[in-house]
Amino acid sequence: MGRRVIASGVFDIVHMGHIYFLKKAKEIAGCDGELIVVVARDSTVKAKTGRLPIIPEEERRAIVEELKSVDRAVLGYEPPSIRRIIEEYKPDVIVLGYDQDEIEKEVRKIVEDLGIGIEIVKLGRFTSSSILSSTDIRERLSSYRR
Repeated sequence: MGRRVIASGVFDIVHMGHIYFLKKAKEIAGCDGELIVVVARDSTVKAKTGRLPIIPEEERRAIVEELKSVDRAVLGYEPPSIRRIIEEYKPDVIVLGYDQDEIEKEVRKIVEDLGIGIEIVKLGRFTSSSILSSTDIRERLSSYRR
C-alpha cells in the first residue's frame, strides 16, 4: 500500500529542479500512494522575499497539479500553517527540498509536539541542469537582449 506524501514550495517558473523534487516525492509515495503538493500563497512569498511571484498563486497551483507526478496540488493557508496542513492531510511522509531548512525545523517541532510518527525526508539539490533555480531563470531573462 502506498503512502500519503506532502511536498511544498513556491514553484514560480517551474524548472527541472522542481520536476526532480516532485518525481522523487512521488517515488517515496509509491505507485498506490498519493502526492499532495502545497503551493505557497502570493502573500507568503511576498512576506518572505519582499516580492510577489511572477506567476499568480492559482496559476502556479494549476501548473503543478498538471505534472505527472502530482496527484493533487493545493494552496497553502493564510496565514501559513504547517500544523493545519499536517492535521488536515495526515501525511505519512513530508518531503523537503534542499533549501527548506527553516521549514524542516518547524515541521520537526510540530511533529514532536503532536507526538505523531511522520517520516521527514530531505532531498539533495538537483545539479544535472544548467538552470538550477527560478532565480537563475529570472537572471537570464533580465540579461536577455534581442
